[in-house]
Amino acid sequence: MLIFFLVALGASAVGAICGIGGGVVIKPVLDLLHLETVSTISFLSGCTVLTMSCYSVGKSLLAGEKRVSLDVGTPLAVGAAAGGLLGSQLFALVRRMSDNPNRVGAVQAACLAVITVGTLLYTMNKARIPTCRVRNRSACAAIGLALGCMSSFLGIGGGPINLVVLYFFFSMDTKTAAANSLYIIFFSQLCSLLTTLCTGSVPNFRWPVLALMAAGGLGGGVLGRRLNRRLRDEDVERLFVALMAVIICISLFNAWRYLTC
Repeated sequence: MLIFFLVALGASAVGAICGIGGGVVIKPVLDLLHLETVSTISFLSGCTVLTMSCYSVGKSLLAGEKRVSLDVGTPLAVGAAAGGLLGSQLFALVRRMSDNPNRVGAVQAACLAVITVGTLLYTMNKARIPTCRVRNRSACAAIGLALGCMSSFLGIGGGPINLVVLYFFFSMDTKTAAANSLYIIFFSQLCSLLTTLCTGSVPNFRWPVLALMAAGGLGGGVLGRRLNRRLRDEDVERLFVALMAVIICISLFNAWRYLTC
């Protein structure tokens, strides 16, 4: 039981620092440990990320921090919320179509590996890539829709996809992108959870495990916020790159293992 808390705590702390939510760590690590089914891990991961992002976003707004751009972040968050609903339905459809839960896990792991590789390559070369400054609200909502759909389907909350989009389309620096990413993640995960509850598609899970992971998510959010204020943009980016490399390796292994089970 302790492993669930430690994974949630560590992943949420790193997620709060980098703005990746933590689900992109929780999902592949719990898949690797094979402690629950694919559906249950996605659900637990989403709940943990929601807890962490709720604390981080709420604390940021109450403290009057100006990193979250409401003009851009709110349309993105609304679009991500709608995308979260779509992603949840897509995951449910894939799960119903497959008679082997391991295939669903393999699809998620393979997609996560591909997306993370792309994210890593962009991050390492972003200094040479021209960026945009999208301000149109409809365009922001459409981008958020795509983000929310991918994040919800993969069960990662938002993760590295958000950061790359915020870098490229909105020319944000590392810490500003992290703050806006958590804002988007909160809305997409909230809607994803509400959809799961309303459609009665909640997988079997153990309440003590959910409570421990939520506590880990909250503790990670507190720790991550404190560390984020002390770290330079360069330090946050190095941590992000190292984390992406680890996630790629774990995801590729998980995809191979699910396919061979």
